Amino acid sequence: MKRDAKMNATSQTISGITAEELIQKYNVSAPRYTSYPTVPFWDTEAPTAEQWFRVVERTFAESNATKGISLYLHLPFCESLCTYCGCNTRITKNHGVEQGYIETLLAEWGQYLSHFPQKPILRELHLGGGTPTFFSPQNLRKLLEGIHATAIIHPEREFSFEGHPNNTTAEHLQTLYDLGFRRVSFGIQDFDPLVQLTINRIQPYENVLRATQDARRIGYESVNFDLIYGLPHQTLASVAHTIDQVAQLRPDRIAFYSYAHVPWVKPSQRGYSEKDLPSGPAKRALYELGLQKLTALGYHDIGMDHFALPHDALFQAQQNGTLHRNFMGYTTCHTDLLIGLGASSISDAKYGYLQNLKKVEEYKAGIATQSLAILKGHLLTPEDLIRKEAILSLACTGELALTKKVAFLLDDQTRAALLEMEEEGLVTFQERRLVVTPQGQPFIRNICMLFDQKVRQTKQEFSTTFSKAI
Repeated sequence: MKRDAKMNATSQTISGITAEELIQKYNVSAPRYTSYPTVPFWDTEAPTAEQWFRVVERTFAESNATKGISLYLHLPFCESLCTYCGCNTRITKNHGVEQGYIETLLAEWGQYLSHFPQKPILRELHLGGGTPTFFSPQNLRKLLEGIHATAIIHPEREFSFEGHPNNTTAEHLQTLYDLGFRRVSFGIQDFDPLVQLTINRIQPYENVLRATQDARRIGYESVNFDLIYGLPHQTLASVAHTIDQVAQLRPDRIAFYSYAHVPWVKPSQRGYSEKDLPSGPAKRALYELGLQKLTALGYHDIGMDHFALPHDALFQAQQNGTLHRNFMGYTTCHTDLLIGLGASSISDAKYGYLQNLKKVEEYKAGIATQSLAILKGHLLTPEDLIRKEAILSLACTGELALTKKVAFLLDDQTRAALLEMEEEGLVTFQERRLVVTPQGQPFIRNICMLFDQKVRQTKQEFSTTFSKAI
């Protein structure tokens, strides 16, 4: 189904309810649904390595030949701490850590290879962090050639990486391009000097310009910028100026995230206080401004914070119904087996999830014992699988087929909430399908949450667990 979110949140009225009233109603803490169940609701007891490998073997047997597999490599090192960041990082200027970490990643990969009956077909590969470009081009080549040598590279692969504009060199870009990478994501966040100083993310526009131009000159097919609203000292004027500067470079994709202030989890965020943060109506206004400006620039709302230009593969996948979502976010590749390598990495083997230990030393020690470095995990029940499929369908296609298999999801409470959303113009029921309207697209996390039994069964407040839906 073709959709285009063009909601003007400051003026449009939907069935007598203003968009501002809808935002106030639905701007609650909600998961981003890169999985179901979401990580806070996984089993209290993690699966054993033996149980996990059984799940991996089953998924590999079912899908490798037809879909291939995905790999996520977490490279946690950064030279300096960005105080807004919620990622699992290790701050160091000692680049001597690269070699040992690469050896551990390849050893972990070797454990998975020993459970595959044939070579995996590598369809999707993503380098995340941390700062992947903390690693030298030579070491990245060593790591990736170690992966490539053990796999069959799919002809329609999607290889991507996250780069810091300050240290992503032309050599980084060329090396990764030669290894099959065609998409790069640059963490911009904000161009305002005061905001950058406050969050310790100093990166001049000139560095972003250079990195973007280098990527395009080399031949990268898609450049993504990450932007954040709700950061300390942001104003309507500063966000407008940031987006105006972004418009000059016209990235193919943009992620426009809501800042989550969780200083009890990330002590680095105590470098500024809540009085420095736009909150409530002020933060919502930043989102509305960003949505309006991005739409005016020709970007289409893919859902859950992501925007893309019409030529980009992400938008095209949304249009033709092949968009997928996993722990790496939205992707054009729908593989059933995603293996996460590295400290804190998360794997999705269709019937189960697993997360590695977060501290680098503990992760390395676990792999050194020729066993996995398991922090937590979850084995999905048959009901979990149905709810996972339903939530993914809504998040990726904006539709849910109301078949007999999902009939039990529409209990009285869920149906009543959906009927209320229908009156508000956010969803419609069409020919045994639940369809998210263009006006409902900004509220997709709220709609998905109606089918999240784990959230519904828990009475706790999620403000300390999930970011705001809008």
